Amino acid sequence: MVTSLLTIALLLAVLVFVGFVVGYNKLRSADVRVAEALSGIDVELTRRASLIPSLVHTVQTFAAHEKGILDHVTDARAALTSATTGSSVAQRSAAESELDSALAPLLALGQNYPQLNSSNNFLNLQQNLTDSENKLAFARQYYNDSVATLNRLITTIPWMFVAPLAGVAEREYYQTPR
Repeated sequence: MVTSLLTIALLLAVLVFVGFVVGYNKLRSADVRVAEALSGIDVELTRRASLIPSLVHTVQTFAAHEKGILDHVTDARAALTSATTGSSVAQRSAAESELDSALAPLLALGQNYPQLNSSNNFLNLQQNLTDSENKLAFARQYYNDSVATLNRLITTIPWMFVAPLAGVAEREYYQTPR
């Protein structure tokens, strides 16, 4: 009788331990996936920001007196670059939104300056920005999907008991600019 109770207790302890290990690994894996997805957003934001100096230079050659617009874009790019290093998701999103609002008037200059709009360099940069925005949209979606998976795990039984021990907390969603 005592032996069977000890066996049952030991099996129960092993089961709880295995459940904890599985939960820990599942939560840590989801947390790493979120971090990787955020890194993907940073890569695309950096890629997009790297296009800005060429765009500003190209516009400057055709519309040098639009200094206010060019300065605003340059400042927004600097803010975005600093936001991708260690900032919160909300700060990244706000910096991205600021760059979007600064780029709109710059890209609209093509309508006021036909020679700018016919420049191959300007057209290529516009296409690269569009491609970058598409990749960024995909990266944001992947990040938000990863966050949804992690947050769902953290708020369900039995993972909600393992999450604090694994050092995993809910993450914030990436708010799309605009």
